[in-house]
Amino acid sequence: MKILRAQNWLAPILLGWCLVACASLPTVDADKTKAHAAAAPVVHSANGTLSDSKAKALLAKRWNKGALDLKAQAALEDAATGVPLIAGNQVKLLFDGPQTMAEMMKAIAGAKNNINFETYIFDQDELGDKFAQLLMDKQRAGVTVNIIYDSVGTLTVPQEFFDKMRAAGIHLIAFNPVNPAKVRGNGWKVNNRDHRKMLIVDGKVGFAGGINISDTYSKSSPFRSKSRPKDKKDVGWRDTHVRIEGPAVHAMQWLFIQNWTGQDADDLRQADYFPNPIIAGDKLVRILGSEPGGKFEIYKAMLLAIQESKKSIHITCAYFVPDEQTLQALIDAARRGVKVELVLPSVSDSGVVFHAGRAFYQRLLEAGVRIHELNLAVLHAKTVVIDGVWSTVGSTNMDTRSFLHNSEVNVIVLGDAFGTEMENAFREDLKNSREVTLAAWKDRPVVTRMKEWAAKWWDYWL
Repeated sequence: MKILRAQNWLAPILLGWCLVACASLPTVDADKTKAHAAAAPVVHSANGTLSDSKAKALLAKRWNKGALDLKAQAALEDAATGVPLIAGNQVKLLFDGPQTMAEMMKAIAGAKNNINFETYIFDQDELGDKFAQLLMDKQRAGVTVNIIYDSVGTLTVPQEFFDKMRAAGIHLIAFNPVNPAKVRGNGWKVNNRDHRKMLIVDGKVGFAGGINISDTYSKSSPFRSKSRPKDKKDVGWRDTHVRIEGPAVHAMQWLFIQNWTGQDADDLRQADYFPNPIIAGDKLVRILGSEPGGKFEIYKAMLLAIQESKKSIHITCAYFVPDEQTLQALIDAARRGVKVELVLPSVSDSGVVFHAGRAFYQRLLEAGVRIHELNLAVLHAKTVVIDGVWSTVGSTNMDTRSFLHNSEVNVIVLGDAFGTEMENAFREDLKNSREVTLAAWKDRPVVTRMKEWAAKWWDYWL
């Protein structure tokens, strides 16, 4: 498979370390979190931190009666994650590789001072070469370019590809090298990966989501490109990214710098990484970054939103292998009347993950959760929209590896305006999906059941 291709053959090696390094996800009790939540959420803006009354008033404008109470939810997330909301942002939804790459390359071409780029996969192919050339051109033009790439995600990429960028003056770090001889000071942590996909230009424009740098993303999903694949190799990828302008970009910049310094790397070259923030829009945003051994910020925020949902939970997820607490939260929500719907893959780049996720179908279907499998595209998006007002787009899958062993980044946006865009995207995916019914699922072949059973044993290492 493409995204986890290096991890496939590494699985037996990683197994040994996992057996002695397994951790467990924290229990997230919404009632206990409420007891520790602040009276009002902390909201930062371009002009400083808002007062409690102004923060409450700002959130009240974005609250729909009968839906998730955004004021309460924001305070819960503050208490659970310690990460504030940031006001005054513009957030644009981007769909699939072609649209996202066009926007990213446009931003890079317009860079004046600095570019920070972090990715799991950076392939040496037609798209990768084009992207690398643009970055080298900007470096030669005097723009400071820094890159973090994952050493497992790029394991099959020739070192010469990165050496060429380094020779052009770009500063690069291979995250947690597979070769222990190349580790600098922070120990050999081959099981911990950098799964983020994040670009920050001039500290003013930021991108985050699920899209890597690879020819895999050169084709859009057929229902967005309006063409149908003639062969399996022509199947496009369905993914989601966001483009952000405003004060929240500074939070993304901090995540990049923290990851850079955490690799015991050379100091970043001087640049204007934090220009004076400006109000670019009206979106309330929380930027959550997680890391191995961290505080599980993304996991806590997602689980709390699911637990507090009132009307609907719409999840689009490429690799869905939930832990027991997440699984139970979805089941509980469905049983209390929340409309829980999932869009999951019917075509996957990982057969093992695909079957491991399907091992949970019966419990979900029996609880009233509706499951749809996307047709005619490889699903790689990781999005959630709850009650039409709480949305997240990022790199995090609903699996143990994402939450425990990967560095990830998710953007949370509060409000029904962006929520409506997310709901529209979800409905479009539904139109291009096939629903899995409980009756049909119970009648699936024995061979399929055996694959699910076998894959489930590996769910921790997926």
